[in-house]
Amino acid sequence: MALPEAIKDLLENGVHFGHLSKHWNPRMKRFIFGKKKNVYVIDLEKTAQELDKAKDFVSSVAKRGGKILFVATKKQIRHLIKDFAVECDMSYVVERWVGGFLTNFSTVRTRVKKYIELLERKESGDFDRLSGKEVSRLNREINKMDKNYRGVTTLDEYPKCVIVVDPKREVSCVREANRLSIPVVALIDTDADPDVIDYPIPGNDDAIKSVGYVIKGLVEAIKDGTEQAKAVVAEELAVQEKADQEANKETPVKEEEKVEGAES
Repeated sequence: MALPEAIKDLLENGVHFGHLSKHWNPRMKRFIFGKKKNVYVIDLEKTAQELDKAKDFVSSVAKRGGKILFVATKKQIRHLIKDFAVECDMSYVVERWVGGFLTNFSTVRTRVKKYIELLERKESGDFDRLSGKEVSRLNREINKMDKNYRGVTTLDEYPKCVIVVDPKREVSCVREANRLSIPVVALIDTDADPDVIDYPIPGNDDAIKSVGYVIKGLVEAIKDGTEQAKAVVAEELAVQEKADQEANKETPVKEEEKVEGAES
């Protein structure tokens, strides 16, 4: 029996490999197909179903113009997640999660603005007028802030959704999002709790190939939602432009009718 294309792709990308059976969360039981050599095997039919749900959701967020935050601080996938976030024009955190980033957003945003201001000062040549000691101090400050805020300079409001790779590792992010009722989409392995995730995608959250396949699917859905939003705006502008043109055509006629009425 031939496997459905979606299941085949998940299988080829190793999404089905879970953690050792001794490192599991019982709440993931509903997503587990079986066990092989003490390693849990994830039910890819359920993965495909949950991935489709997550794609529909992130697409709808993007279509409404909502901002999405990607969070993944594992060393082996940092650059991958950063590139994906940039590709769909969304924000990202890939170095470390700053405590209170969401729950104390206004304060964190103040620090981000300071970081942006320092970058602008450096770019404009303002540092050239300072002493070498002061420049060194400011550069150290920029380098320190760079790790925390580089990917969130355009996030000037709460994200409408957070996409997480490995919610067990990013537990602080998930807790803050839960407290603020910000929906969480997560690639979640057999050792984590799916009940704190709004859209859990069961799958291997360690291997680059597996993470890349799942996140790429979400990114394509986001880009599709963004394009739909642009199409709606373009259609609205076209309708408005047509209405303006029609109004401009009618105006001279109305003025002539007024003159003729005055002469009679």
